[in-house]
Amino acid sequence: MSNADPILNNWYQDAETGRGFRVVAIDGDSIEVQYLNGDIGEYDPTSWEDSAFLSAEAPEDWSAPFGEIELDDLGYSDPDRHGPDLQDITLDNFLDDDR
Repeated sequence: MSNADPILNNWYQDAETGRGFRVVAIDGDSIEVQYLNGDIGEYDPTSWEDSAFLSAEAPEDWSAPFGEIELDDLGYSDPDRHGPDLQDITLDNFLDDDR
């Protein structure tokens, strides 16, 4: 009955309960999920297929149940400082700048 195959790190919604969850681990005998409130659940492949799970978009604040997460873990690492690196500017360049 499930319309979506379990894929690691993908989000799903239980069509019957409306609960959203993310697949956090898959091995041959089980599919481990984490719900938005932080609860952990587990399905065997047969119960997954018998359930009404639909693919879903990640919620806006999907990191809430995962506790303290570093920005790099969210994929937001941006090494660009969006400005000149002051270590690369000489005093003459800094004084000549018409800002």
